[in-house]
Amino acid sequence: MKFTKIITALAISGLVFVSCKKEEDKSLAVINADKTVTKEHKAIASENVQTASFTIEGMTCAVGCAKTIEKELSNLEGVEKAAVDFDKKTATVTFDKTIQNPESLTKVVQETGDGKTYKTSNVKS
Repeated sequence: MKFTKIITALAISGLVFVSCKKEEDKSLAVINADKTVTKEHKAIASENVQTASFTIEGMTCAVGCAKTIEKELSNLEGVEKAAVDFDKKTATVTFDKTIQNPESLTKVVQETGDGKTYKTSNVKS
């Protein structure tokens, strides 16, 4: 009985560690090298502010998936604010339309992780 409990605890622990991890391979390192990352967000002229929202399929958790995507979007040059809602499976991004566009934002989401996990749709700007 004690042996069964130990095996069960190990199995559950193993599932917790692998169920929501961010996988990164060497091809992603090349993709990330192409992204422009900035720590400071410059003020966007009001005439250049645009907001896009879209659906994200493939997220399995709020911390490992949604927050990772939100961070990737937030770090892009020209992005003022990014919010990813795991429960609603949506992202809303406020950005400078002279630097970014909805297509480039959805491409970043789709390339996050292994490049196959996240799919975007219903892009509205």
